[in-house]
Amino acid sequence: MPFINIKINAHESEELREKVANIILNNTSNILNKKRDLTSILVEFLPKNSWFIGNKKVLTFYFEIKITKGTNTKEQKSKYIKAMYEDLKKLLGDISPASYVTIDEVEADAWGFEGLTQEFRYIESKLL
Repeated sequence: MPFINIKINAHESEELREKVANIILNNTSNILNKKRDLTSILVEFLPKNSWFIGNKKVLTFYFEIKITKGTNTKEQKSKYIKAMYEDLKKLLGDISPASYVTIDEVEADAWGFEGLTQEFRYIESKLL
C-alpha cells in the first residue's frame, strides 16, 4: 500500500502525467511487489523555470515513496531506485543527475489504510 509523490518541473500535460503514473505503477508492482490496486500515486508539476541545482536552472524530479519498513530487501530497493531514475530519464529527456528517488520506510504500527495499521493487518492475518 505505498504512497508515491513525484514532483517534476516539466510542461504539464495529461499525457505526461499518465505516462509517469504508468512507469511508477509498473516498477512498484514488478520490482517491489506492491499491490497495484493499493498503490496511490500523486504526480505534481512545477513551473519549468522553478528548479535550480547550484545556480543553474535544470529539468529534474523529486520522487518519494512510502512503504512499510521491512517489506523489501536492499537489492529490491536498489533495483527500484535505478529503474525509476532510468525510466524517468528516458521519458523526460536530459534531466539533471541530481534527480532524486527516495524510499521512506514507515514502521508498521505508524502506517495504514482504511483505519487499520499495517501491523494490525499482519497480526490479524496470522490469527486466521
